Amino acid sequence: MSLPLLFAAAAGDGPNPMNPEPWVAGTAVVVWLIALAILILKVWPVITKGLDERNDKILGEIKAAEDARSQAKQALAEYEKSLADAREEANRTITEARAEAQRVADEMKAANERDLAERMARAKSDIEAAKKAAVADIHDQASELASAVAAKILQREINAADQSRLVEESIRELDAAGV
Repeated sequence: MSLPLLFAAAAGDGPNPMNPEPWVAGTAVVVWLIALAILILKVWPVITKGLDERNDKILGEIKAAEDARSQAKQALAEYEKSLADAREEANRTITEARAEAQRVADEMKAANERDLAERMARAKSDIEAAKKAAVADIHDQASELASAVAAKILQREINAADQSRLVEESIRELDAAGV
């Protein structure tokens, strides 16, 4: 309402806007009812359809989010399982590698011990052979020396049979003495 109309109504001049005539009020009610009917019949279904679509969209997004969350949980569980499997496989591989390293070390140690034992046996054999050769050499030198001494003592030449007999006697005496 405009301010001049209110002043005019208060002064008593002209129509009172607060008290309309019946035909104006009736027309206003009819227009209002027609507008309400148009709103109810045409606009309200569009609004409810839009709200329903929005509601369905929101529910769909919630369901999609729940599905995504479920898939994420499942993926996390699978990841944790595969991680645990990988750790187990790594531990098993490490254990196998340690066992293999220990086996190789044991084989190398055994091979070294066998080699050392063979070398020791060869060395003992070589020492024994050298000892026998040295003893034989000493016996030969001793027999020659004994022959030379005996020849000087007897002032005669000893023949091969006498020398052989004297050598054998000397060897027996040396063996008995532990030389």
